[in-house]
Amino acid sequence: MDPILLFHSLIMGLVEGITEFLPISSTGHLILTGDLLNFLSKEKREVYEIFIQLGAMLAVVWEYRAKIGNTFKGVSHPGSERNLLLGIVIAFIPAAIMGKLFSEHIKAVLFNPIAVSIAFIVGGLIILWAEKRQHKVTIETVDDLSLKDALKVGLCQCLALIPGTSRSGATIIGGMFLGLSRKAATEFSFFLGIPTLGAASLYSLIKHRHVLDSADIGIFAVGFISSFIFAFIAIRALIRFISTHTFVVFAWYRIAFGLIVLATWHFGLVNWNA
Repeated sequence: MDPILLFHSLIMGLVEGITEFLPISSTGHLILTGDLLNFLSKEKREVYEIFIQLGAMLAVVWEYRAKIGNTFKGVSHPGSERNLLLGIVIAFIPAAIMGKLFSEHIKAVLFNPIAVSIAFIVGGLIILWAEKRQHKVTIETVDDLSLKDALKVGLCQCLALIPGTSRSGATIIGGMFLGLSRKAATEFSFFLGIPTLGAASLYSLIKHRHVLDSADIGIFAVGFISSFIFAFIAIRALIRFISTHTFVVFAWYRIAFGLIVLATWHFGLVNWNA
């Protein structure tokens, strides 16, 4: 097996793991990184990128295993546990429907570095706007989230179909607009990622299984494990970070990164496949 290809897979997993739950767009970073590394064929890379999200998803499951276990134990009777599980299901539905209807068209039109870089910049400006306005908290924890507000967060998640927008960014910032505390918005984004990433990964593997063969097992495994490890690190770091900081630093990162990509494309410094 090609060691260079395995190393590139390690890098792709690292990028996925670090960026999946930060408001900076894992899809956007994977598109740009994969383009720079010339990693796999276009169709196979798309399957790979979605598959390694499973590793990031399992990092959430492991980190919150006690909370998830208690939620399932308490689902048989009314209370915060049942409410949270129903909220996650309700929030998942809009993106599932929109993804089924429009994902292929969006991939054909917007899955390129230039469109991603523009989405980076626009998303950064929205985060700056969200942090500048007065944040009135009405929902302190995920257990306080109503089903109506869960649905609203789920509608915000639909914006993440645009590559470079960021699923976590759309749900976290959307949640803050709805009155969730930073921690509540971030943790609900984590939990909502479990069915969203899981369903997307399994659907992609089934739909595109014809492009895969046994030689891909090692490449996919390295990316999966790398994604799990670095997502686990990123989740813990983000929870600690937001206890004393805003998301402004991520906004400026998005804007700077997007401008760099646009500049290198405009001046021909990097041969982006736009």
